[in-house]
Amino acid sequence: MRRTSLVLAALAAMVASGAHAETQLGDAQQGALLFSACAACHSLKPGQNMTGPSLAGVWGRKAGSLPDFGRYSVALKGSNAVWNAQTLDRWLKSPAQFIPGNYMTFAGIDDGPQRRDVIAFLKEASAGRATPATKGGGMMGGMTPHFTDLKKLGPDRQVRSIRFCRDSYFVTTADGRTVPFWEPNLRFKTDSSADGPDHGKPVIMPAGMMGDRASVFFAGPEEISTFIRHQCDGGVQR
Repeated sequence: MRRTSLVLAALAAMVASGAHAETQLGDAQQGALLFSACAACHSLKPGQNMTGPSLAGVWGRKAGSLPDFGRYSVALKGSNAVWNAQTLDRWLKSPAQFIPGNYMTFAGIDDGPQRRDVIAFLKEASAGRATPATKGGGMMGGMTPHFTDLKKLGPDRQVRSIRFCRDSYFVTTADGRTVPFWEPNLRFKTDSSADGPDHGKPVIMPAGMMGDRASVFFAGPEEISTFIRHQCDGGVQR
């Protein structure tokens, strides 16, 4: 009888210890708010890689092992780290110290409770039980990715022609409007995903907060140089 009581007591202690460990992960709802600063570089959608790899199913995944992400550092791929509460805590505290030589530019989170909140959210999100919260554009000041189907944009976003003269690009859209851009303020990008533009039909998306910057998305890199023409005419050069 006494032995049975000891076994029951041990089991109860293990359950209590497990519950305590779970609470140490933090508050997933608070973590969702904090993750909004990460969402500019990391998606939670499977197969949607951005600046960094998708974090869908990150819990329990070996670092540097997502098959469809090809920009891992040698250091991360060779680390043999597996993402769990302990490794994520060390990574979020200081990626550079945890795995030296990786490409992560994020300095880290000094606040331990905030790290635990983010980790709790990532565990829930990996299990499909959580989505990131929106928080006024996060830390990027409105510079978040487009997250839209570029094939479905209206004529004001469909690029008909791009002309380059001196230090300026002149972008004409399908609605007949031509807008000039100082050359450093216009970026040329590619999006070969299912949400990218059709071949030969680039689109323009606003960037920045002053209205003087934009990004033109092409379906592939081979289209960029052939689409832009060098020409100073039409009375609009400056």
